[in-house]
Amino acid sequence: MKVQVLQENLSKTLNTCSRFASSRVQLPVLANILFKTNKNKLLIAATNLEISIAISIGAKVVKEGELTVPARTITDIVTNLTPGQIDLEVEKELLKVTTPSFESSLMGMNAADFPSIPYDLGLDSLTIPAKDLVNALDCVLFAVSLDETRPTLTGVLILLREKEIVFVATDGFRLSQKKIAVSGVKEEKKMILPKNALSELLKLAADSDDVKFSFKKAENQVVFGISDSILATRVIEGEFPPYEKIIPTDLKVKLVLDKEEFLRAVKLASVFAKDAANVVKLSIGSDVLEVFAESSQSGSQKAKVDAKVDGVKDKDSQLTVAFNYRFLEDFLNAVKSDDVQMEFSNPNAPALFLDPKDTNFLHIIMPVRLQS
Repeated sequence: MKVQVLQENLSKTLNTCSRFASSRVQLPVLANILFKTNKNKLLIAATNLEISIAISIGAKVVKEGELTVPARTITDIVTNLTPGQIDLEVEKELLKVTTPSFESSLMGMNAADFPSIPYDLGLDSLTIPAKDLVNALDCVLFAVSLDETRPTLTGVLILLREKEIVFVATDGFRLSQKKIAVSGVKEEKKMILPKNALSELLKLAADSDDVKFSFKKAENQVVFGISDSILATRVIEGEFPPYEKIIPTDLKVKLVLDKEEFLRAVKLASVFAKDAANVVKLSIGSDVLEVFAESSQSGSQKAKVDAKVDGVKDKDSQLTVAFNYRFLEDFLNAVKSDDVQMEFSNPNAPALFLDPKDTNFLHIIMPVRLQS
């Protein structure tokens, strides 16, 4: 292999691919990045067996070939070179990196040892506007569980329906659902994709116009196409909980209030809540929300936020509900509108949190039970 590439393009690509390399001792090649020529392109790929990335960059291909080299070493070298042309040449299992003022030889491994990964989308891909996908992932990823003993909750449930894609995530204490409109869904499907793969997709999609999506059932794999990148991830096996059953319907109290005012009150309460299992209390009056927190070590605080309230007419019908303040903050940071809407049935039942201007986004938080 002998190619010429620009340092700027190669450095950016290696920094992305190096995040996918693995340091598994039993498979040393997973710590490597694959260099492979493809017509007038240089294909650069990495995988940890669960997620893979393949990125094509423009190159002058003098001689075809392929080799894998240690991800960290080649990334550190290229990142520190000056912008401009870099010559890459492979001799047996040695990669030579040359510029007008620099030369290096790097020991590699035979590309035949590198795992087979997707380099194209395959047939029947679905196109999703990147901004819609980014918005959807922002609304659900924070609610994914970190509990590895419940594998299906460590990913996002994705439902492909006739005119929409539904994204759902839950950790057992809260649930987020976001829908986006799409066209071209030929067959209804459902799958659970790992959070770390979708977090990488979020980074790649941020600067793109569209994302292409393909499900390879035989390989139990989903492939995304973003510009010149192909991201593939395994599908988590198992059944996602029947989440529709916990979406509350019998709601008696509804309030709408300014998002920033509410977020400020929650952050102030968190100063004391951190010493009290992160618990803040929300007391709902006829036209106001009081956010209260107390700590046996630090003291207490109360903040008032004006609100439009339905369902509370007097002191006897006031409602007090307690939540983990971190859950409230995560939801408020995901809301795009200036206002938020909250709906309750009783202090111990799941509460509904909404963006008044986005009917496709809903969030549920389980309250903390208060001792009577």
